[in-house]
Amino acid sequence: MKWSEVCIHTTNEAIEPISNILHELGASGVVIEDPLDLIIDRDTMFGEIFELDASDYPEEGVYIKAYLPVNSFLVETIEEIKLAINNLTTFDIDLGKNQITLSEVNEEDWATAWKKYYKPVQITEKITITPTWEEYTRKNNEEIVIELDPGMAFGTGTHPTTVLSIRALEKYIKGNETIIDVGCGSGVLSIASALLGAKDIYAYDLDEIAVKSTEQNAKVNQVNKSIHTKQNNLLNDVHMEADLIVSNILAEIIVRFVKEAWDNLIHGGYFITSGIIQAKKQMVLDELEQQGFEIVEINELEDWVSVVAKKK
Repeated sequence: MKWSEVCIHTTNEAIEPISNILHELGASGVVIEDPLDLIIDRDTMFGEIFELDASDYPEEGVYIKAYLPVNSFLVETIEEIKLAINNLTTFDIDLGKNQITLSEVNEEDWATAWKKYYKPVQITEKITITPTWEEYTRKNNEEIVIELDPGMAFGTGTHPTTVLSIRALEKYIKGNETIIDVGCGSGVLSIASALLGAKDIYAYDLDEIAVKSTEQNAKVNQVNKSIHTKQNNLLNDVHMEADLIVSNILAEIIVRFVKEAWDNLIHGGYFITSGIIQAKKQMVLDELEQQGFEIVEINELEDWVSVVAKKK
């Protein structure tokens, strides 16, 4: 069978919404080629233990690659992708060059080629994320290893927004918490929460593929009994008393459910938000403070921002 590789030249800001569009329109996985990944020795990361070919990467922006079967619907699907991506400008999302190119690949090449991009990555001093197909040996008994298969939902756990989220979870989870993960994706934040000692994690995502991916990855990491998944639109119709809410999602989406986050947190509970670009940081801070949240921390990694807020 032949597959068409769809390559979109865009910006870091547009990675998650475009990846979501690609999955909704039939892509079974995406590859992100970000030139920042070529900088192996950087102070803000613990370091990826693999080598990358610089010729695969753009000089500016990022490549998002997805694979679609070559069939009679391909032309219509590509047009739908273009239209959906162009509509992102209504949310003030910078699309950069926004160039889309197509190329054909054979099934046997596609089935394995994308996996070369995903290798074990040490996220914090304590946590390492590794693909399920990689052999990895713990450095010590205290190391937490999260195994992920990102093939079903975008998110390998190594994007700066995810790293910021996991670092915050590691700091604020003390044990036995009830946690809500809004926009769970591949489930990496829910899994990290469980492995760090949280008692119950409620993982929500509007995308059915993401919900299934979270369930699958939870089983791989043997924390499925602690993670309760549901297809849901943000926190609509959710009513509970959580100790912590985490959401790695677009800034434009975060500000839409700040009140619902407040209503579902205990007094003294934490709201960890990530996926925020520098230009949208103040917008999120203003919305949080207007609701009554106290800003506890603002952390930055590359061009991304994470905010930890507390319900006073």
